[in-house]
Amino acid sequence: MLVGSLPLDPQGRTWARLDGPAGSEVWLIGRPPGTGAGWHDHGGSHGAFATAAGALTEQSLAARLPTQGWKTLELTEGVDRERKLTPGQGRCFGEHHVHQVLNESQSTHAISVHAYYPPLPLMRRYSRTGGALRLEQVERPEEWQ
Repeated sequence: MLVGSLPLDPQGRTWARLDGPAGSEVWLIGRPPGTGAGWHDHGGSHGAFATAAGALTEQSLAARLPTQGWKTLELTEGVDRERKLTPGQGRCFGEHHVHQVLNESQSTHAISVHAYYPPLPLMRRYSRTGGALRLEQVERPEEWQ
């Protein structure tokens, strides 16, 4: 089984990229206990992910953010969403989705499967302080592949 073959690092995330059907890409991601991916988007790709092992918490924003021309946004009240995803549970999202995915367990790795179409052209990383969301970095595929 592919999930069981992913090497798990006690200190950091591990991943494997696979070619998906119809020109999509699939990522198998392992997260150590007590870690998260930080706030990010997927550069305009549509996506879906499911928990394969362990449990994950997704925190997301129910707001469509502009994709260019800003560095800091003040979020309004009521845009925060949170869901827990146990093995077999997942979710899909559109091209403007901003979220962070956390493994809140203190003892168990979590593994998830992610699919994106088109393949990720970039990822924008954000910091969040209260209601302020700040664009911190734009990563290109050559930085993570």
